Amino acid sequence: MTLRKKKILLIQFILLISAALIIFKTYVNDGEKSSDKIISKKIKQEINKKIKNDQDSGNVFYDVVYSGLDLSGNRYIIEAKEASNSNNDDGFVNLKTVTAVFYFKNDKNLNITSEYGLYNNKTLDMKFKKAVNAEYDSSTLSAEEAEYFNSKNLIEISKNVIINDYRGSMFADKLIFDLEKNKLNITSSKNRNIKADLNYK
Repeated sequence: MTLRKKKILLIQFILLISAALIIFKTYVNDGEKSSDKIISKKIKQEINKKIKNDQDSGNVFYDVVYSGLDLSGNRYIIEAKEASNSNNDDGFVNLKTVTAVFYFKNDKNLNITSEYGLYNNKTLDMKFKKAVNAEYDSSTLSAEEAEYFNSKNLIEISKNVIINDYRGSMFADKLIFDLEKNKLNITSSKNRNIKADLNYK
């Protein structure tokens, strides 16, 4: 091979490498610019925030059922259309579209529904929030909140409580139902009376 051919081959090789580098650099820079155009900095921040919130909120489950026995041996079942556990609050489960049934030893059932709930799968305490409705022994009840304390064997129903049954209607601020003694305490806020409309037939 002559010296002239060697020089030509060397020049061609250098040109080929240069062209490859230019093409590579052009496509990499264009890709970065186009991704910057497609996803703005603000959108990237929102996506990262959403990912962080999802990680903090924990896992989400659908059509869940919890069941067990309370400290008095009464059986209960809680169903929810959606449940999510929090990575920050150990033992607590947030519920949506909740239905709960308590089966008492006196062969009576308490049915509770609510839009939201909170269940502690360690203490077995439960909280029902927003549009709380309950049925017990031919009586219906509506309120904004209800809370079941397993350790105290109590159900506390509060905020705009309305009870309806065959004996009439009653309005109160708070009801405390002692499950062990099967006793109902009705309380009202300071300077407010309990309103009742009873049938005496």
